[in-house]
Amino acid sequence: MRKNKRLLNGLLKEGFNAGNLVYYYILPVGCYLLAYGCTAKPVYRSEVKFYQVGMASYYAEKFHGRLTACGDVFDMNKLTAAHKKLPCGTKVRVHNLSNGENVVVIINDRGPFKKGRIIDLSKESARRIDMIENGTAKVGLEIIEWGDRE
Repeated sequence: MRKNKRLLNGLLKEGFNAGNLVYYYILPVGCYLLAYGCTAKPVYRSEVKFYQVGMASYYAEKFHGRLTACGDVFDMNKLTAAHKKLPCGTKVRVHNLSNGENVVVIINDRGPFKKGRIIDLSKESARRIDMIENGTAKVGLEIIEWGDRE
């Protein structure tokens, strides 16, 4: 806070020009980067408070057209997912933590039933966050709207 106040006072006192900009802003940032370095890996949506973080997988052809636990017909081409505890109809934003991609899905089934997984996505949902090739990804779940169906 003190630095920001000093920066603002310096800019106002001296008059805003390129020299002040370099001295008060670019130089300190450059020194910080030299001292502490940059990370090559970007940070995605750090302000999001995730409901749950863990591994996701996807399910597709084997279950396509079958009835889900919530009473819907499973369509692997829709943006849906299975979760063990979230109420049916809940809207969840799924963040792929390795690449920053995200997709909004609706919970319409129960699962996954494999140990260590927190959510099973439909094939289309998995494609949108670029996890088809690996089959699994570390994700964060952000609740958008709670469902009212059991």
